[in-house]
Amino acid sequence: MYPTQTAAPINETTKAAQAETALNPRFYTTDFDEMDRLNVEPMRQQWDELIAEFRRDPNLDHFKRNEEFDLDTTDWPPELRQAFVDFLVSSVTAEFSGCILYAEIKKRVKNPDVRELFGFMSRDEGRHAGFINHTLNDFGVQVDLSFLTRAKKYTYFKPKYIYYATYLSEKIGYARYITIFRQLEAKPEFRFHPIFKWFDRWCQDEFRHGEAFAVLMRANPQLLGGVNKLWIRFFMLAVFATMYVRDHLRQGFFQSLGFRVDDFDHRVIKLTNTICEQVFPVTIDCENPRFWELLEKMYRNTVALERNAAEGGSALRAAALKASSAVTFLRLFLLPARHKELPSDVRLEPVW
Repeated sequence: MYPTQTAAPINETTKAAQAETALNPRFYTTDFDEMDRLNVEPMRQQWDELIAEFRRDPNLDHFKRNEEFDLDTTDWPPELRQAFVDFLVSSVTAEFSGCILYAEIKKRVKNPDVRELFGFMSRDEGRHAGFINHTLNDFGVQVDLSFLTRAKKYTYFKPKYIYYATYLSEKIGYARYITIFRQLEAKPEFRFHPIFKWFDRWCQDEFRHGEAFAVLMRANPQLLGGVNKLWIRFFMLAVFATMYVRDHLRQGFFQSLGFRVDDFDHRVIKLTNTICEQVFPVTIDCENPRFWELLEKMYRNTVALERNAAEGGSALRAAALKASSAVTFLRLFLLPARHKELPSDVRLEPVW
């Protein structure tokens, strides 16, 4: 299910979504023939239960706007308006990226199990993207999703990288949405827009998508052993570091929701790390203070890099900051990891 847009000149919001930066959501392609060889038989019972949930489509009627969306935002502070729009643009790009990838997998593979799953997930992500884009339109801006499909560069990932990165993306998406929803449920005075009321059931889709990748990986255990444990740690650290830096660059947005950004990121990263124990034999030691110190170092480097660019600083200074961030990430990777036996039952319930 693809959200459709009418043809129009490309606006600045679409250009921002199209931009290729380390912090922007990307579009992906992969080896579809290899994905066609996935075998779910070792987890057939749990797989069939999961697919039955997708067929029931529990959020079929969820993404419908009501009169609450007819709110007057003309008196919003410009900073809040821009922060909220930036949040929505990043979210719609990430959701539509999943929609496109999942739809392409369904189109290109013949394996009936894989085709059916990714068709359902593309359906869900398309709904999410359309719902967010409708909200953006309330602010007089809109991301041209059809243009992004044609114009945004596609990054090639091996299938196993897709599994690791997308599993993490879906689970961290759940953790972010449910953390925001619980905060605003307890402190409704910070709920400045009705879209946050939709996050509870919305994030159940994210959780269910993550469960699908968990079952796929557990059914194909070669993805979880040997050198792949290093790749798992790499992707976990990359996702956590990207989120930490991006969120700290948007601290005003989280303050408007009643969060301290450090507290929000600590809660989301720790929750995601705990959830990942269902499928990853190695996870991050989030209790190690060095982990958070090094994430903060990456954020400070990013701030300095942006300031250097804004001031027309030297290329040498920029190169030094990028090198510092690379070394910092390496130091993150060399921190001791956590190892744990995988549970016999891979499925989890979204109880957080």
